[in-house]
Amino acid sequence: MNIQIFGRKKSSSTKKAERFFSERRIKYHLVDLDEKPVSRGEMEAIYSGMDIKEDLIDKESKLYKSKYAYLKFDIFEELSSNQEMLRLPIVRNGKKVTAGDQPEVWKKMIDVEK
Repeated sequence: MNIQIFGRKKSSSTKKAERFFSERRIKYHLVDLDEKPVSRGEMEAIYSGMDIKEDLIDKESKLYKSKYAYLKFDIFEELSSNQEMLRLPIVRNGKKVTAGDQPEVWKKMIDVEK
């Protein structure tokens, strides 16, 4: 199992994801997006692992509401260059990816590995 959490250390949803995996004694690697943005290659892996690509967009973010809410746009390109619109935390285990606070999906992720 190779869990990666992409988020921000000060984010409550990122802390929830960390707590979820810590309580189950599952090792994970946290990528703090304030320190290191997601590379283009990493973004491609995240994007391809999502079933519904729109789930990567934080529709409550200021940038989305002010600029993108009523536009059609290439999700991959815009999220690559405007990472403040990413719905966090992004949790990845191999090719499986989730965005947002989804403990029920994380549980399924780790149950499959056991």
